[in-house]
Amino acid sequence: MKIVTLETIVVGTPWRELTFIELVTDDGLRGVAEARMLNKTDTLLSCLEEIGDRYVLGMDPFDVERLAWRVQWEEYGRVGEVTATALAMFDVACHDLIGQAVEQPVWRLLGGKMRERVPAYANGWYQGGRDPEAVAAAAKRVVDRGYRAMKIDPFGAASQELDTGGLRAATDILGAVRQAIGTGVGLMVEMHGRFSPSVAARVAAAVERFDPEWIEEPVPPYNPAGLRRIREHTNLPLAVGERVHVVAEFRELFEGGLVDVVQADLTHLGGFTGIRKLAGWAQAYDLLLAPHNVCGPVGTAANVHFAIAAGNYKVLEHFNDFADPWVADLVDNAPLVDASDGAFGVPTAPGLGVALDHAACARHPRTEAHFNLVQPGWERRDRVDPDIT
Repeated sequence: MKIVTLETIVVGTPWRELTFIELVTDDGLRGVAEARMLNKTDTLLSCLEEIGDRYVLGMDPFDVERLAWRVQWEEYGRVGEVTATALAMFDVACHDLIGQAVEQPVWRLLGGKMRERVPAYANGWYQGGRDPEAVAAAAKRVVDRGYRAMKIDPFGAASQELDTGGLRAATDILGAVRQAIGTGVGLMVEMHGRFSPSVAARVAAAVERFDPEWIEEPVPPYNPAGLRRIREHTNLPLAVGERVHVVAEFRELFEGGLVDVVQADLTHLGGFTGIRKLAGWAQAYDLLLAPHNVCGPVGTAANVHFAIAAGNYKVLEHFNDFADPWVADLVDNAPLVDASDGAFGVPTAPGLGVALDHAACARHPRTEAHFNLVQPGWERRDRVDPDIT
């Protein structure tokens, strides 16, 4: 079996573009993968074409380890976000092909069944502005949908600093949400790497009373010294890793004790091949994974397969019940969160178990979306141009 064709499709939403690939083999199988590349879709498409022509076309899809080695060593230049994403997409599509070829779901190829259910937490649900009562009402709807946990960034468009009024507004939102959902529902506090270390430490102290599951990326990802300072000022779990794209770059985080919840993104870390290596390494430090996931149905399906097989797994992020719920129609068998327990079930079909509906994809052409987290109103996720008010 050889890969003979690479096809790409981009689906646009007001705030994200979802890039899909299909790898077609000489015996007619189609392996699919997906990634959301933040604000660099064209760059990703170029990288997919270049790496695909060089390494993927003509390869046996079973040779995923060799593919990863070639992209790291034969390219010579350091692997960054775009290259790691392209590699991840090829890796996931190859695993889909392998599963189809041997007529087994991908999770069986990753070690078999570790768990029957994959707990999920909701994101993208707070789209109605920053009024605490309105956000609390939205949080209650998340619970009514069956979720047992949710994440929120209540800090508006803050960047590096946060004044007293901004901090009070954020804690008012968190307090209203916690009161609305009760103490039995998990609440994750997202910081999006917004803050300097001193500000992040102050914010961490202010949000402790809301008993968050974790605080996420309190400082930019290139600042482990900042994480060390925050670690000294809070007992809250630190969740980081979504913007780390090479397994080896987790070394300082692990060895320095600077992370409690590992949030690597399967679609930005070399796919199943990369994240499985990371999971094994994290297990040596007694760390759990809660992968970042802002994908539509294909990337989410890949994450569910990994979660079923991984030993040190905590919870999976999910946007698609509240932000662009129509993306479920882009495939024939979208993974769904069960309202009875807020979790995904075990896939049973060969491969990833999903196939693109090309007609549905065509109904949502590219939007050239620019998602700007330091633009006021970004939470609405309803605009292509961040300068439209």
